[in-house]
Amino acid sequence: MIDGAVARKTGTDSEFGAKLDTIADIVFTAVCMIKILPVIEMPIWIYLWIIGIALIKLANVFISYIRLKKLTSVHSVINKVAGAALFLFPLGFSLIDTTLFAAVLCVITTVAALHESNSVLRHTS
Repeated sequence: MIDGAVARKTGTDSEFGAKLDTIADIVFTAVCMIKILPVIEMPIWIYLWIIGIALIKLANVFISYIRLKKLTSVHSVINKVAGAALFLFPLGFSLIDTTLFAAVLCVITTVAALHESNSVLRHTS
């Protein structure tokens, strides 16, 4: 989560690294969801919410690619908070009520996805 910030601070960032980081984040999130979601019990509305967030994120990628002809990513504070929350989810769901933890996580990631949508639409119009 901090690798991009460190690369930018040290002047070792590159366009390829930024794209690779975005792809790695997507793969990491997908693998975690595939491995973790089947082993925890949550209400169906949480799963539907997660699907909705994924659709927003995919739409952001497609809109950005169609308009700019390249993959872009938004490096915002809320995206970093969402990433940290996702990272903590496997640790937290055994300590905190799973539904409550998942709902809070969904709120954070929804705000991040909508913020990203706003940024994508603003920079591509």
